Amino acid sequence: MYSDHFGLTGQPFQLTPDARFWFESRTHRKAMAYLGYGLAQGEGFIVVTGEIGAGKSTLVAHLMATIDRARLNAISLVSTQVEGDDILRLAAQGLGVATRGVEKAALLDAVERRLDEETRAGKRTLLVVDEAQNLPVSALEELRMLSNYQLRGRPLLQIVLLGQPEFRARLASPGLEQLRQRVIATHHLDAMGSDEVEAYIRHRLQLVGWTGRPAFEAQAFAAIHEASGGIPRRVNQLANRVMLQAAVEGAERIDAATVATAAADLAADAVQPAPVEERVLPLRSSRPHAVAANESAPQPVAAADPALERRIAALEARADEHEAMIRRVLTLLVDWVEGGQDQAYRSRVA
Repeated sequence: MYSDHFGLTGQPFQLTPDARFWFESRTHRKAMAYLGYGLAQGEGFIVVTGEIGAGKSTLVAHLMATIDRARLNAISLVSTQVEGDDILRLAAQGLGVATRGVEKAALLDAVERRLDEETRAGKRTLLVVDEAQNLPVSALEELRMLSNYQLRGRPLLQIVLLGQPEFRARLASPGLEQLRQRVIATHHLDAMGSDEVEAYIRHRLQLVGWTGRPAFEAQAFAAIHEASGGIPRRVNQLANRVMLQAAVEGAERIDAATVATAAADLAADAVQPAPVEERVLPLRSSRPHAVAANESAPQPVAAADPALERRIAALEARADEHEAMIRRVLTLLVDWVEGGQDQAYRSRVA
């Protein structure tokens, strides 16, 4: 690993969310401000959207690491296209309510009692639902109904919905008017600017004991921003590859050329090979026939690579086997039909 090569104490660009690496970019600072405002209200829904890899999960990890657990009971769910009854059971399990074999009406009562207990104990309950764009209308409506629970006019539950950009369009649909009216704060996570990408990379490196090895040239940060679009997860992917490449080549400085090479490698890894067009062989005979006078001779083709030739040969052999099998089946079928007709004729004559 390049971390050992450069004397780092950990992996600075891991892809899994980790609150230790929280970086307060402009858009994340604004998101935390909206979350703070929403939490102060103590009711309704808070909606945060962003592109894949924009840092929504890291935002939640940071929130979970900074809240006062003595005053706020925070539950985090990752939705997987579950319907209303299932999201209710997931929320109940997060609250520690038994769900096996419990009817929905009884489960709703149990959830309300648990929320009431938390409130009487001086704790508010926050439900954070990630990947909200996957939730059907029935699940969103179930969450809205849960947000209706109150004790002496005080809401028992507050909900944060995290989703990809398309979730904003879903919220604007006519069928979710009642939920939309309960949204008290919303924010969309933007990409980082070029100046923030440099600070972001330095911040993560310093958290694992970076002493300047390898050194980054200013053009390298600009190249990383351009190639990643400023999306944190893409920055991490590219920075990982850049650091690995520097370690393998024994480089002590990272410049724009190093970044360009690493970005090209990542792009090549992401490209799927084009599907090989398999030959469709006729059932009768695949042997070449003589070229008639009025026919044009086939044009020579470029030689295929050995692996492709072996695959074509295997396909041809398999097609020959299938043709022989089909012929046997047809022969048996003809014999069976003729035999059946002959037997039927004999029975009529008799």
